[in-house]
Amino acid sequence: MKAAVKRTTRPEVIGGLGGFAGLFNLDLSKYPQPVLASSTDGVGTKLAIAQALDRHDTIGIDLVAMVVDDLVVVGAEPLFLSDYIATGKVVPEKMAAIVSGIAEGCVQAGCALIGGETAEHPGVMRPDEYDVSGTGIGVVNADAVLGPERVQAGDVLIALGSSGLHSNGYSLVRHVLLERAGLALDATPELLGGRTLGDELLVPTRVYAQDCLALAAQCGAHAFAHITGGGLAGNLVRVLPPTLDAQVDRSTWAPQPVFELIADTGAVPRDQLELTFNLGVGMIAVVPTDRAADALALAAARGVSAWEIGELVNGSGTVSLGGTYRGNAANWT
Repeated sequence: MKAAVKRTTRPEVIGGLGGFAGLFNLDLSKYPQPVLASSTDGVGTKLAIAQALDRHDTIGIDLVAMVVDDLVVVGAEPLFLSDYIATGKVVPEKMAAIVSGIAEGCVQAGCALIGGETAEHPGVMRPDEYDVSGTGIGVVNADAVLGPERVQAGDVLIALGSSGLHSNGYSLVRHVLLERAGLALDATPELLGGRTLGDELLVPTRVYAQDCLALAAQCGAHAFAHITGGGLAGNLVRVLPPTLDAQVDRSTWAPQPVFELIADTGAVPRDQLELTFNLGVGMIAVVPTDRAADALALAAARGVSAWEIGELVNGSGTVSLGGTYRGNAANWT
């Protein structure tokens, strides 16, 4: 694990692995009015797919993404993360693979993996079973906190494309595709274009942390909405003031084929899909209208698929989804 963790080191980290607590020297010259932000999360039942396939080197990326992308929505730079792994039996190679993924996620996020805990729970968990969680700490200057207070009428909603399912909705995915339809993880449904179902289900969650920090610093983003459980509407409403509505146009994008596979195989209605999955949008940036073009250009330069998805208008703090998705998803009802 030590080599993987070393990749995540930042200058502010004091000491290394082996201590009882991790030490981090906060740079007060960069953050003279520091407000600390914290977030804790896990990966959910996506772990069941990793365990079934005995592939554990990417699940840590999912963990980091779920934690740090909740920090950046308030404008906080992720500083460090601590992980917790509980398992029925410690298999060193498996634990090292999990931690290597966590370290890779931290590298993508620009934060340090400063500590963690591995607990063996024989008799409570199966030998091949494990669960992971993580807590991240970030910092933002008091006058730079993002959120509903900054959002204004006329602001443009910029969608940042997801890498796929990310880490939400896997209980429904497993029920529809594996249990009811009886698909094997090595199956290659036509909709996935040759990719196995297992490969698709283990695509890591995109880490948006550095992209969002760049959009805030260079394009004056007012807020971000991390699209996780609850879907687009359920998360976007969390960054709206009570006097504004978000109008989202579904016709601006086509959800990825994996969502179509779930919809078709399980006859899942559109409202359930929208409540459960990101449907291709992993993050939404709320930017001033005169900076929308800059935001799109910056996202493209950073290799992130981005497009205008809607706008903010006077209202009562609600999200409306209009239009029809592109592609075969236009048939969803």
